[in-house]
Amino acid sequence: MNLDSLIEAILFLEGEPVKIKKLAEILDKPEKEVGGALEVLEQKLKDRGIRLTKKDNEVALSTAPETAKICEKISREEFNKEIGKAGLEVLAIVVYQGPISRPEIDYVRGVNSSFTVRNLLVRGLVERKTNPKDNRSYIYSPSFQLLRFLGVDDINKLPQYEHFQKIIKQFMDTGSEFAEFGESESKTGAGAAEPEIAEPDKQ
Repeated sequence: MNLDSLIEAILFLEGEPVKIKKLAEILDKPEKEVGGALEVLEQKLKDRGIRLTKKDNEVALSTAPETAKICEKISREEFNKEIGKAGLEVLAIVVYQGPISRPEIDYVRGVNSSFTVRNLLVRGLVERKTNPKDNRSYIYSPSFQLLRFLGVDDINKLPQYEHFQKIIKQFMDTGSEFAEFGESESKTGAGAAEPEIAEPDKQ
């Protein structure tokens, strides 16, 4: 498969801006060669509904300006829906374990979460920053808007914050099941029922 096609697949899978340096490392190719493939991909997508967007040393797939009306219509319909189970799962992970990278979110959930994360970003429920440990990637945290909705002024004031943070962290470190950890905790008197998190209001 051509290098530009591989890059297109990676950008589609990531669902967010990717640094050219990271693409080069993933593909095990020189950055100059990746840059050439990006130019080829940009030309291929020139008359398509999807375009290649560049900013500084990052690239991403985005919708073409000509599709703005239909995309806006779809977005309005999407915002009128509940965020759903997937959205609540990602929110819970970000709230109790953030700042957290998207690959880590994917690991906890066991599925690709790129579209769910993007949906939450657009709704203003999570915020994204460059990962200080790896400037090729991003980390996600609860937004102020989400904290206001949850009725807290400090993330640590959420119900049993330390308890559930510990559960998720242990799962990420060992891959052990949540249920098993909760059971062992309950034997020592530290276990507790999972707090209910209501869905944010429709926007």
